[in-house]
Parts: sequence; structure tokens; C-alpha cells
Amino acid sequence: MTALTPSHAGPAAAVHRRRHRPRHWLAVLPLLVFAGLCCGLPLIALAHGALTGTDPATGTTALTSEHLQRSLQGTYLTSLAGSVKLSLITAVLGSAVGCVVAQAIVTSGMPRLRNAVLTASGVLANFGGVPLAFAFIATLGISGVLTQVLHLDGLGWNLYSVTGLTAVYLYFLSPLMVLVITPALDGLRPQWREAAQNAGATTWQFWRHVGLPVLMPSALGGFVLLFGSAFAAHATAAALVGGSVPLVTLKIADALAGNVLAGQENVALALSLDMIVIAAVVMALYLPLKRRSARWLR
Repeated sequence: MTALTPSHAGPAAAVHRRRHRPRHWLAVLPLLVFAGLCCGLPLIALAHGALTGTDPATGTTALTSEHLQRSLQGTYLTSLAGSVKLSLITAVLGSAVGCVVAQAIVTSGMPRLRNAVLTASGVLANFGGVPLAFAFIATLGISGVLTQVLHLDGLGWNLYSVTGLTAVYLYFLSPLMVLVITPALDGLRPQWREAAQNAGATTWQFWRHVGLPVLMPSALGGFVLLFGSAFAAHATAAALVGGSVPLVTLKIADALAGNVLAGQENVALALSLDMIVIAAVVMALYLPLKRRSARWLR
């Protein structure tokens, strides 16, 4: 029997390894099935309800765009625009505050302060809903402690408005930005700053040509993440402002409960589909930015 030459043994061995290579994707199969059941089926049901209508006379179901068109008209469009506007404002402010706090703890050189701020940020970033609304009502509401002590009502302060809701959202969005941007700030090597100084660069030139290009993907990714978090928030706004501020999540709840007009459930599903489209666009922007910023964290 003739032995295989190296030129023949290489491809044959490669084919053998491919055939006997462990199928690692089988390990994530349960996760894919779980995600399909928990996310895929509700999405299909939501899209079916938003894109179909039932004739009350015959009882037949047919495809229609009426619900989608109605979701982009009148008060529904106003609520969708209000949510986008509020999310943009809070994302910009939260990103600015978070970046300042993160830069302060990174450059402080105090490990205990850094650990304390990061731990508090992890807790506050997940503190929302009705408890957060109640805390702000007790503190900055009409009869709140700080409102009475500082006489904020005489200064025109109103917690139950867009301004008040913005302050509440910043309470959990700013800590989230701290958690997102701190690893990127850690990725700025001290050697880069020293090399820039040795080359005669000023502080502004360092940040313009080195610091900001490195941090920009992470900062934009954090901004997109904050926008998505604010856009999807419901419980805090529902407990705090009710229907006084037009938000798409509140409008969906009203339509499902029939508080506005009876039989608007399909319009609520269409509004939910609009939110999913916006969220998909947000994630499509966030994932490439996250991959690009990860190159500087290795």
C-alpha cells in the first residue's frame, strides 16, 4: 500500500477533522429555541393582529394596512413623536452626565471611589418603575420634601411634566452611561498621552486626534442604548404622569384597556409594531458601534 504524500494527507486530514469536529452550535440550540418561543411567537401574533382586520358583518379576516395608517395619525403620531423627543433629550443629557462622572472616577486614582460609584451605578441603572416614581413623588412632588424645603413650586417646578419626567429618566440613564463608557475610558492607554506630549501635542490635540476617535464608538453606542431604554420605559411614566404627557407606551396601554375608544386593540398592536421597527433600527446602529469599540478594549 502506498503511503499518502503530504500533499494528499493535508486535504484528507482536513476533511476528516471537519467531519469529526464537535458541533458547538448544538450547545446554543436550547437558547435559540427559547428565544424563538418567547420572542418569535409573540412577534408573529403581534404582526398578525396589526396587519389583519375582521369584517364585523361576515367575520372574515383579511390583510389590511388600516391599523398601521391609523397608528401614524392624530394623537397616536403625537405620542410616538413625544416618545422619540423625550428619548433623544434624556439620551443626550444622560450621556453627557455619565461621561463626566466616568471620567472623574477613572482619573481620580481612588479604587474605593471607583468601586463605590460603579456599584451604585449598577444598582441605580436597574432601579425604575413604580418604586422610582414614588420616590420622586415623595421627594420632588407637589408635597415633596425638597419641594417644600426649597420652595421649588414658586420657581415653576412641576414633577408631572416633560421636565420632571426627564429628571426621573436621568436618574437611571446616567448610571447606565457610566457603566458603558468606563471600560472605554480605561482603554485610553497612558502611553498614548505620553507619546502625544513628547510629540508636542496639546491636551486639546490629544483628545481631538486620539481620545475622541477612540471613545466615539463607545459614546455613540451608549447614546443609542440610552435612547432605547428611555423609549421603551413605561411603568415609571405611567405612575408619574399618567396621560398628561403623550408617550407611545402610555397610548398602547390606553388602547389595549379601551380607555380611549373601544375596539382599538389592533391599533395598539400596530403601535407596538412601530416601536419594534424603531428598536430594530436602534439595535442595528448599536451592534456595529459595540464591535468597533471592543477592538480598543482588548
